Amino acid sequence: MKKRLAIGLAAIIIIVVSISAFATIEMYDPAVATKKPFYVGVTYCGSSTAEAKQLIDKVANYTNLFVLDSGTLQDNVQATEEIGDYAINSGLNVMLCHNLSGNKSGIAPLLTLVQGRWGNQFLGLYFGDEPGGIMLDTIDHFSNSTTDARITKQTGTIQITTGSDDNRIDTYFESSGIIMINTWATGEVTIIQPANGTEQAWPIHSQVQSSFVKNTTTYFPNGTITYVTSSDTGYNPLTYLPNGTVLDKNGTQVTDQGNISQFEPYHQLWDSSPLGSYANAADMFVNYEQSNLNSIGNQSAVKLFTADYGLDWFDYKAGYDVVLGELGWNQSTLQNLALVRGAADMQGKDWGTMITWMTAAYPSLPSGDKMYEDLKLSYEEGAKYSVVFNYAPGDNGTGLLQDEHFAALQKFWTNVVVNPKETNNVKAQDALVLPKDYGWGMRNPTDTIWGLWQSDAKSPQVWSTMQGSLSKYGSKLDIVYDDPAFPVAGRYVLVYYWNQTG
Repeated sequence: MKKRLAIGLAAIIIIVVSISAFATIEMYDPAVATKKPFYVGVTYCGSSTAEAKQLIDKVANYTNLFVLDSGTLQDNVQATEEIGDYAINSGLNVMLCHNLSGNKSGIAPLLTLVQGRWGNQFLGLYFGDEPGGIMLDTIDHFSNSTTDARITKQTGTIQITTGSDDNRIDTYFESSGIIMINTWATGEVTIIQPANGTEQAWPIHSQVQSSFVKNTTTYFPNGTITYVTSSDTGYNPLTYLPNGTVLDKNGTQVTDQGNISQFEPYHQLWDSSPLGSYANAADMFVNYEQSNLNSIGNQSAVKLFTADYGLDWFDYKAGYDVVLGELGWNQSTLQNLALVRGAADMQGKDWGTMITWMTAAYPSLPSGDKMYEDLKLSYEEGAKYSVVFNYAPGDNGTGLLQDEHFAALQKFWTNVVVNPKETNNVKAQDALVLPKDYGWGMRNPTDTIWGLWQSDAKSPQVWSTMQGSLSKYGSKLDIVYDDPAFPVAGRYVLVYYWNQTG
């Protein structure tokens, strides 16, 4: 009796275990993998509606997004409607693009039009391109429609301009610590260097008019201030020393020109400048990008996109809804994914990738096999969008896509996007936290910081820690910033800081 009971109990246990095991298998069966919405497509950057339609016909069966990225057509409402309608009728979603130099006044009515025309199949507006990359690498120009201030940035120098040409103030902040403020009408500035009294010309206009009045105040880190009044009849330079002494252009002490206390203190000017700190540079970037985004009008229902290869965190802070992290330029795919995903996840935004050129010197897309792997990795790491940048200068819109790339897109669509065993519904488990406002390009150990400073004492440790973390945690890692607005506590299994040891 006991034996039969034991056998019966064993049978029941075997059945229960089998059912549990089967249920477990079903629970983790890749065939029921969860998915979130995903969009993959290509850009059209040419000027022909016929060519755009040909590209749509080519990719419609294995993409679901068409990006009209044509500078020529961006203000052509009729062509935009025609191409967009054709893409929508082909079963695709549509994204429009507009660069900062275009007719901004036409954007808001166009967005209202296409929202009503295309509904949910209009995904948003790609507005401006690579704002972070431009900050890092080029002489950049910022403008603010509210304050009318214009900023010109290059490595080591910030110029802030207010007013018109006939009533204008230029303020220059140099990484050396020198601050120069020009109040001028026309002509050229004469600067007196207190070390030797040598005159230097600072050309403002290529043509000097016969009459001008200019005041130039130059602040030096050692506390010395020079003040120069220039006109068509000559100039009157004065040097104000920290000890209260005032010297004329001959080095003779004068007593009827006040003293250094009449000027704003050096440290107040410097601390308020974009070069005063990384936090100031971050504020400058975010504020002026916000101004650009606000210039398109109140379009809260429209998602704003950009693509970038640096400073993704700050692109999101400026107001972009989606950043497409650029994969290319011979840079680390894993690192770029960790940066853009970390920025999006922490700030509650969507993210994606853009497959772009391998190098800038010779515009070309990666091989078909490499494109497939980058698209697949983007999807598996949680991207919502992947776009192939199909453009090279001077190609008249025919693009860079070759047969191997179309084949890669088709393979990706079949093997990954519509494959029920593949999921993009994932998030990182671990995070590496970078210093607050540390706008380092991170493409190499000596990259610039905010495009204004050379790499600093933190850079080697940040680089080493980042490479070690990527090697150790791989695709599980997000790279984020120390930012009180977005605390990491409770968001990740493991949080590792850039200066953490052990």
